[in-house]
Amino acid sequence: MKRFILLISFLLIFGIFSNAQTKTDLGEPLPTNLSNAKYPQLLPDNGILFRIKAPDAQKIQIDLVKKYDAVKDTGGYWEVRTEPLREGVHYFSLFIDGVLVLDPTSQTFYDMGRMTNGIDMPGKGVDYYLLKNVPHGQIRQIRYYSNITKTWRRSFVYTPPGYDANTNEKYPVLYLQHGAGQDETVWSNQGKVDIIMDNLIAEGKAKPMIVVMDKGYAVNPLEPQQQIRRPGQSGIVAQLQNNTLTDVFIKEIIPNIEKEFRVIPDRDHRAFAGLSMGGFQSLQITLTNLDKFAYIGGFSGAGFIQQGTDIRTMYNNAFADVDAFNNKVKLFYLSIGTVEPERMYQTVNNFHKELEKIGVKHVYYESPGSSHEWLTWRRSINQFATMIFK
Repeated sequence: MKRFILLISFLLIFGIFSNAQTKTDLGEPLPTNLSNAKYPQLLPDNGILFRIKAPDAQKIQIDLVKKYDAVKDTGGYWEVRTEPLREGVHYFSLFIDGVLVLDPTSQTFYDMGRMTNGIDMPGKGVDYYLLKNVPHGQIRQIRYYSNITKTWRRSFVYTPPGYDANTNEKYPVLYLQHGAGQDETVWSNQGKVDIIMDNLIAEGKAKPMIVVMDKGYAVNPLEPQQQIRRPGQSGIVAQLQNNTLTDVFIKEIIPNIEKEFRVIPDRDHRAFAGLSMGGFQSLQITLTNLDKFAYIGGFSGAGFIQQGTDIRTMYNNAFADVDAFNNKVKLFYLSIGTVEPERMYQTVNNFHKELEKIGVKHVYYESPGSSHEWLTWRRSINQFATMIFK
């Protein structure tokens, strides 16, 4: 077993993905390749070509949506081609003799509760999330100690172009949350929210704003641990976890951001949105604190309406007075991909229909042809950002 582990380590250190050009090369190296590695390659049909040097391996598989078996040639190289991939982020894993390893020549991302390699397939005629020759903002990392969770936490904060130069200007703030199995890095790494914001601001489609991305998990150590579950789950125990996260935002994150950055500290200049689990958290935090937020967004995440529940009674009766709600909330935005898992689609769509029935003003967007994925969420933030603080 020790010999096998040493073999795997050797292969990873000395470049498991060969840089040697071969007759089979039909594509171009992926933008996510590191150290000028020639593989994996993007093929003309949007498939991916993997070529792996591992002469002593017995079996190699690539797990990319489904598992593909690689074929070994006489030179000790393993090769596999995948089916065409559509636009968006696709994660892949490498299995060598049944052992899951990361490709050391490809960029890694955090998702599914672990680090994984990823491929970002470009869309035809789509450039809103691509780098352009426009003024760029910055992503800053802010560490702080939470007296509620008794842990160190961090925020990633986007500041718009000109923030450091325009010292007399104050900005509105968007608090933007990730989904389950993700963390505070994903909106900038996979979501490319800083690039999206730079492009929108340069085109005059969005107001310059600060975007705060924090962790969507918060546990109060003084509460019984067996009663705490992941935010976004149904049931009373999930409410405990949501309440803890709400406290962290209201009592710690927002005051800290308003202390450290030049922001306009009132509800008309605060927005809150999130994807999937973060969408459920967005509604929980904002709808129970309408005195603090004027713009609300849920991307692939909305309220669970249990059978027999009157939507007017949800979120501390937030919708009891529809006219008052419509006058107070400047934007209530919900989105979902058209081919998302049925339960997720129905949850968001049903919530939208119930809001329509009682007359709550809101924007409902369906992302065509996309599922529970970054294509849906990039499209959503690209649209949402143009509609807030106007």
